[in-house]
Amino acid sequence: MAREPQDDGPRTDRGRRMMGRLARRSLRHRTASFTATFLALLFGATIVMACGGLMETGIRNDTPPERLAGAPVLVTGERRYSPADDGKHKAKALFPERVELDEALVERVRAVPGVRTAVGERTFDAAVTTGTRPPAAARAHGWESAALTPYALVTGEAPTGPGETALDEGLARAAGVRPGDRIDLTAHGATAPYRVTGLVRPAAGRAVPQPTLFLATAEAARLAPRAGTVADIAVLPLPGTAPGALRKRIAEALHGRGVTVLTGDDRGAVEHPEVVEGGDNLIALSGAFGGLAVGTAVFVVGATVAQSAGQRHRELALLRAVGATRGQLRRLVLGETLLVTALAGGVARFTGPLAGHWLYERLVDSGTIAETVGFRQGWIPAVAAGGALLLTALGGGVLGAWRAVRVHPAEALGEAEARQRWISWPRLLLAALFLAGTAALALVTALVLEGPGAASTAGPTVLCAAIGLALIGPALTKAAALVLQWPARLLGGVTGRLAARNCRARSVRMAAVVTPVMLATAVTTGMLYLQTTAADATGRQFTDGLKADAVVTSAAGGVDPAFADRVRKAPGVAAAGAYTTGTGWLERPVDHEQDKRGLALQGVDADAAGRTLAARATEGALTALRGDTVALPEATAHRLRRGVGDTVRLRLGDGSAADLRVVALLADRPDYPTALVPVALLAPHTTSGLPAQILVRAADGTDPRQMLAGLRALTRAHPALAVTDRDGVIDGHARDTRTQATANYLICGMLIGYTALAVVNTLVISIRDRRRELGLQRLTGATRGQVLRMMTVEAVLVTATGLALGTLAAAAALVPFSLVATGGPLPSGPPVIYLATVAGAGALTLTATLVPAWAALRIRPVVAAKV
Repeated sequence: MAREPQDDGPRTDRGRRMMGRLARRSLRHRTASFTATFLALLFGATIVMACGGLMETGIRNDTPPERLAGAPVLVTGERRYSPADDGKHKAKALFPERVELDEALVERVRAVPGVRTAVGERTFDAAVTTGTRPPAAARAHGWESAALTPYALVTGEAPTGPGETALDEGLARAAGVRPGDRIDLTAHGATAPYRVTGLVRPAAGRAVPQPTLFLATAEAARLAPRAGTVADIAVLPLPGTAPGALRKRIAEALHGRGVTVLTGDDRGAVEHPEVVEGGDNLIALSGAFGGLAVGTAVFVVGATVAQSAGQRHRELALLRAVGATRGQLRRLVLGETLLVTALAGGVARFTGPLAGHWLYERLVDSGTIAETVGFRQGWIPAVAAGGALLLTALGGGVLGAWRAVRVHPAEALGEAEARQRWISWPRLLLAALFLAGTAALALVTALVLEGPGAASTAGPTVLCAAIGLALIGPALTKAAALVLQWPARLLGGVTGRLAARNCRARSVRMAAVVTPVMLATAVTTGMLYLQTTAADATGRQFTDGLKADAVVTSAAGGVDPAFADRVRKAPGVAAAGAYTTGTGWLERPVDHEQDKRGLALQGVDADAAGRTLAARATEGALTALRGDTVALPEATAHRLRRGVGDTVRLRLGDGSAADLRVVALLADRPDYPTALVPVALLAPHTTSGLPAQILVRAADGTDPRQMLAGLRALTRAHPALAVTDRDGVIDGHARDTRTQATANYLICGMLIGYTALAVVNTLVISIRDRRRELGLQRLTGATRGQVLRMMTVEAVLVTATGLALGTLAAAAALVPFSLVATGGPLPSGPPVIYLATVAGAGALTLTATLVPAWAALRIRPVVAAKV
């Protein structure tokens, strides 16, 4: 047996130079396949880099201060919270409400060396009403905090006593007032007349997006949600005192008081507390979709690069036959791949941040990210995307040429023509692992997870199923061709019979074409129906849980609970009760299954809860929800071994703790557990300090429209209040749900577009690889029309097989999720989504097949047969 030449000495250097020149020439003469590889690499890196930019934005969460920009140091309440100090809860939760500070801490801060002055800042929601104009929502503050922006008087004077206020210019224009005019100001549930004493404007270059008004210091303290507290403390240092050093001294002075001392851009989170939770949500969103994007990119790029390299089996086999060594061929393939990868990576360095910033703007528009958070994308996402790009491209290139590089030179030419071997123990083992992973994820979704958490495994399930099916794709393709050959012969005649035989004989190559169609179908169907099913389940739970016929809300952030007594006396009203929502964490006993989301709380009126909400007590009574009491979900109570009459400690959303007596157990809901507490207990521990709504139920036999008319007449004297009927409340909830899902749809759209690109790339490469075959068919007497009809039937077979496998992969995620979310195996959502997926896959496959086939048939058959 002839010994294969070794790569050593000068021959090695000459071989490397020769392979480098050959790689560069290959790029010039094989533009179609390398363009397909370049596009797959470019789009994959762009999507991964965009998700990385969103994650970096969420991690940094940079929010420059605006209204408090003049205070170099801010003291605020600590919102991070560990649900239990038992080592089982490493991730800290986030208090959803503002954590107020004791007013006495202002003096302690003033006493710290280096502090010039400290201002106890109060902030609360308000609404301004004038004449027939709709109420204008605003944020109210004490006048002493105006100097922190700073705000300056444009005209008029500062408010100094009760009944006086100064408005910013934008708010004054919206309300149509000027100094000296009278307005109705609603704050903390009460409406009173105020005189506008002046108009203010922020300092040049300061942009404060929230409409703002100022009250006298004593008046702001009177209207603040909680007496004796401040929202934060703004600190002005003495000249020459560094903010960083002062921050450390203040933190030491207030150690153990549950405060956080902030400087720099971190101060923005004090003005906009929602950005903290928004940053956590953005990290979770970008992490989930970024992981899915990386998996999809690896799948698509690997398949495209492998097919592009595999297309050259005959060329590489010829090089092996004329004496090229395995090392030389590896260098050739790696050199070509590195050149394309470097080019794609260089372009993605610019397209990635552009795509990330575009996604960021869409997320801001949808309310997912606060507009005050700055988009940040540094070098880390670029390096991560570049590394994933390089590893994927090199892995795909090496695997694609593995067979031609490894076979003996005497067998290479035959192997190049009849590449039917695909099965191997590593491949079968990987297929078994991925399919087993799919089954495990499906079981976890159906049996372990509940509520919103059940959606977290959907993306990985779809990807695992797609990879597992792709690994055994040739066998599945051959089986599908065997099943579909009869309708193909029936509908396509001779060309249909030839197309079916081609699919069976070329199962390995056909599997490479079916795989991207399957992936596109799985991603499109799985991700879109996941969103529609989740939205439908949320809407159904909200609708089923709401028995009220009307809801009273306020533009000032909360309603006076005493107003519920007046609503109860309105004509046609059977029940009315104040209502609000919140979050709590069970501390005694500790609920080891609670996560950082905590336990959802609903603050209810004991007399109205049974009439306005669908909560049902299985033990005890909802009418006992008075004072320090709670109604626990039945499953939670059993898990904690607590029943009616027992006591639990609950940490509320503003950090306060309450020992509550269990007075009822609630029937379990299909979503995450919800407990009921008295509204008088929960509302003071929310940011507004008031109930959010009043739920109203019409009396039996009363037309809800008549009741609504009576309620609107009742609220006419309270301009900040609004009455919404049941349908309006449900529609508003549906709009909010759709808005929150906008981000998911955007990223899903990018992934769908990427998989569609993979379909086009794969089909174009595949058809170009068959130019010689098509030329031989023409030489044996087939006409162009017959060949195109044969290719059309093949495209239909490919589409049908890809759709079937893609639907199977999507079902692996959708069926268990639907069982958890809706109780049935079928996902919710319009059938048009699946019909559009079928039509899109068919149109894309036919176009990407027939256009390059038509171009190939324009080549003379004799020339094409020699390609």
